[in-house]
Amino acid sequence: MDKIQLLQERKAKIMEAGKEIRQRINALVDEDSFVELSAFSFSKNDFYGEEVAGEGVVTGFATLSGYPFYIVAQNYKVLDGGVSKANCDKIAKCLDAAEKNCTPVIYVLNTRGVQVGEGVTVLEGLGKLLLRSTQLKGVVPQYVIVDGEVYGSAAMLAAIADFTFFMEKKSVLAVNSPFVLSAKAGKNLTAEEVGGVKALDKTGIPSFEVADIDGVRNTIISICELVEIPVIDAELNESAPVLNECVTADTLMSIFEMPIEICANYEPEVKTVLGRLGGITVAAVVFDGGENGVELTAAKLAKIKNFTEFACCYGLPFITFTDVKGICPCMCANNSRVMKEAAEYLDMLDTIDTAKIAVVYKKAVGLGYSLFASKSVGFDYTCAFANAKIALFDSVQGAQIELADEKADKAALTARYADENADPINAAKDGYIDAVIEPQFVKQYLIASLQMLAR
Repeated sequence: MDKIQLLQERKAKIMEAGKEIRQRINALVDEDSFVELSAFSFSKNDFYGEEVAGEGVVTGFATLSGYPFYIVAQNYKVLDGGVSKANCDKIAKCLDAAEKNCTPVIYVLNTRGVQVGEGVTVLEGLGKLLLRSTQLKGVVPQYVIVDGEVYGSAAMLAAIADFTFFMEKKSVLAVNSPFVLSAKAGKNLTAEEVGGVKALDKTGIPSFEVADIDGVRNTIISICELVEIPVIDAELNESAPVLNECVTADTLMSIFEMPIEICANYEPEVKTVLGRLGGITVAAVVFDGGENGVELTAAKLAKIKNFTEFACCYGLPFITFTDVKGICPCMCANNSRVMKEAAEYLDMLDTIDTAKIAVVYKKAVGLGYSLFASKSVGFDYTCAFANAKIALFDSVQGAQIELADEKADKAALTARYADENADPINAAKDGYIDAVIEPQFVKQYLIASLQMLAR
């Protein structure tokens, strides 16, 4: 047979097998920018008795708004997106190229699990793939799009990635079949009720919920603009008068340029935000304690720890906006990973070698101060709003409970822990607070300190 004709026939077969997934890729990336890799990868599946064109996964590189990416897209039309050893090898090869060229990776996942005919062989492939993806953390950003149903070990890629996107009423993620999980629970649940974005609100995996592929594209481009564009000159005299009138987590968000909140559905009292201040991209934790202040739990600290790790990996200045009363005083919190998560957060904070800045905008009480504002844990610059509260205990009553003793001088306790003695000026006298400021000027102070400290 004529070799050119044979090539054309093989290409036609591959293109037909991957027609829909290539359309999906083209909707995500810049027009005509996708270049495929390992297109002629085939293997024989003895269980299904057929040759699989393209291994059920399409890999290559492309651009989004001019930014380069490697693309890994599972083709659900080939054996339900079934994962094989060759499939894993093909993806790992793409990840090798991403590392070599310092280029981010986008995974478009849609699979119902492994190809069962391969037995332990596919498990070796999955081990190789998951380790390779883990090794890329902190080297290049990884984005996962849950583009339908993702079941089995491949779901681990969503946990490893820096950012995971869920589509409204479409994305389902589960490490086991939702039907098995539903049956084990003795319930008749839909796949979305088992592995949809709302069902996974305690996992910390969904970073964003978007309407469609355009929402994914626009968010990824916004993140790239934040991370990639160099520092520019800033307007140091810009103020935010609204903060003198009303200081909340939402009004604080107004000081950022291009803010993006990550994992908004997970532990909403802790907002993790990427944004710019004076052209400098920062990673900020904004505590949203309402009227009472945030009480720390293992889940909240895990969210903060993971975000701190991201800031560390990509060299972003780290800022906390503190309204924290300490660890939640309940039995559930005491018998949880809360102390381990706090310790691991501190270890990660210590590894950040860029600017670390704390703003006490409401409360920094007890361990809330030590973890998120203390000079001794590594914060380079700490300021407090004039009406903030910095104290060992949250109230006189709290001090009396903690120090309950017949010999305790109740009058002395009342005097020491009264609200007026929680004024940040007292902490500033000892050199622990660099500035006590009007809320409206916080952006000016932050930009000035970032320009001095960021490197």
